[in-house]
Amino acid sequence: MQETREINALFTLIDDPDEEVYSTVSEKIVAYGKNIIPNLEHLWETTLSEDVQERIEMIIHHLHYSDLHNDLVEWRDSGYHDLLFGALLVCKFQYPDLHTTPVLQDIEKIRRNVWLELNSFLTPLEQANVLSSIIYNYYNLKGVEVNYEHPDDFFINKVLESKKGNALTNGILYQVMCDKLDINAKIINIPKQCIIAFYHSDYDASTHVGHPQDKIHFYVDATTGQAFSHKDVENYFVRLSVPPSPAYFKPQSHMRIIQTLLEETAKCFDRPSNEYKQKELLQLAALLGQ
Repeated sequence: MQETREINALFTLIDDPDEEVYSTVSEKIVAYGKNIIPNLEHLWETTLSEDVQERIEMIIHHLHYSDLHNDLVEWRDSGYHDLLFGALLVCKFQYPDLHTTPVLQDIEKIRRNVWLELNSFLTPLEQANVLSSIIYNYYNLKGVEVNYEHPDDFFINKVLESKKGNALTNGILYQVMCDKLDINAKIINIPKQCIIAFYHSDYDASTHVGHPQDKIHFYVDATTGQAFSHKDVENYFVRLSVPPSPAYFKPQSHMRIIQTLLEETAKCFDRPSNEYKQKELLQLAALLGQ
């Protein structure tokens, strides 16, 4: 962006010791939009004061956040909530300059490898075995325990890069594959777990009358790709002392999955120095409230 007299004047006030003045200056700079970021980066490079550099970094963060906020609202209001695109928006919170092409290429490689092994004669369980074999054995995706000390486990780009993710991110990748391959398998709302239910091909959550569990063949643990039965799920509910109501067996919407991902990611930023990130992630999650 071409620097104007007003921009230059605002830049000279970034180091003002009065927090109220700085707050006003910051808001005015953010109002210019992300096109002002190169100017701020140049200012950062030519500034000797670490305090001023920190303020510049925070202004740049606010600009990226504002941009992400708008993108998420646009995704929310779109006719179709693409799950992968939603997960990539979450990545851009921590990695605003993320290039999505390598991620999309990795996803396409996995999809193609699975597709080559599928045919119309396979049973749902055989389809699940192919999916799990390619994703967890051939591609070598590992499942790790949820650890809020490791925020990268919640960002799909880093999960694909490191080939390790927690139940939620692995579950999102698994469902993305199913969506791309027209396999009727969805993440469901089992407490404290990320479980994928393989539904009968004719099941539609919006029109089905009756208990959705009646339309489920079996389940897959998103952490490992291991399949398990109705009896296994019943035993799990017994251990939890929770009645297995129908709501637990309905597919979660893509919007709800991304909302959960934002809420879980926010838990990684509970230290005082990062509380602003936690607050922002929860604000983004609230945008998707249903």
